Amino acid sequence: MKTHRFQIGPAVFEIRSSVRGLVAKTAQLYRDYPQDFSGKVIDFAVSAEPPSLLRRVYKPNLIYGGDFTLEDIVPVERRLGVLGFEMAINLQMALGYLRHIVIHAASAAKNGDAVLITGESGAGKSTLSALLSYSADWRHMGDELALVTLEDDPMLVPYPRPIGLKNESVAEMQARAPEDRFGPLLTGSVKGDVRHLLPPRPAIDAMLEPARPRLILSPRFRVGAQPEYREMTQSEAYVRLSGASTNQLRLGETGFRALVGLVKGAKAYDITYGSSEQALALVDELWAQA
Repeated sequence: MKTHRFQIGPAVFEIRSSVRGLVAKTAQLYRDYPQDFSGKVIDFAVSAEPPSLLRRVYKPNLIYGGDFTLEDIVPVERRLGVLGFEMAINLQMALGYLRHIVIHAASAAKNGDAVLITGESGAGKSTLSALLSYSADWRHMGDELALVTLEDDPMLVPYPRPIGLKNESVAEMQARAPEDRFGPLLTGSVKGDVRHLLPPRPAIDAMLEPARPRLILSPRFRVGAQPEYREMTQSEAYVRLSGASTNQLRLGETGFRALVGLVKGAKAYDITYGSSEQALALVDELWAQA
């Protein structure tokens, strides 16, 4: 059994597997993250093992276990093992983390303030956060989950895991980011082709530095669309963020007050665009107005 530990934002993980090379491949993806945790308490442990001896050799696949799991979890093909670890790690945060509000959203920071990017899967959150991450002046804070402090005037806490790019977004970012920041291309997953992009090293080094929410965006990419935006009401922004949170209701009055404080302190917009350049220009325009 091989094990490896690393830290993403405020959480420490241990991955475990007896499958040859799987832990080493995942550790390579997290090579820039803090990893010296011998003798310290971890937050979550995640394991990957074949469901049976047969599945080690015939159509090999893996079942992922952890402190928190779902009853209907399905096996992952062994060749997609790194992606499986990524999904299992996020599941631990979504189901078990209670020190902050957890929201299915991306985020980036500039000069101590932050933009929070929320929306349905496939809307373009990860792509937009990747574009910002490799643009001047922006610091990557997360592409999948955003963490909000439990205060009436809350802050965003970084969770800067590797960015999970899908399909067309892979080529888009390969033209913008250094090749040595990419993990292997994983083809044929349930979400299509996936390739992980490591955030710039300064973003990882600053992953314990929070930022104040200033702008909330709900992006929608549509081929050929002209850039446009619509301001949300505070009530609308609250409903969307509450619906995107995995634990806000469990945090009771404290979680409610913190999320209300977030939407009161930030401007919120729906945005539509037809290209990466349009998206970045819209973010800059609305950032200046916020």
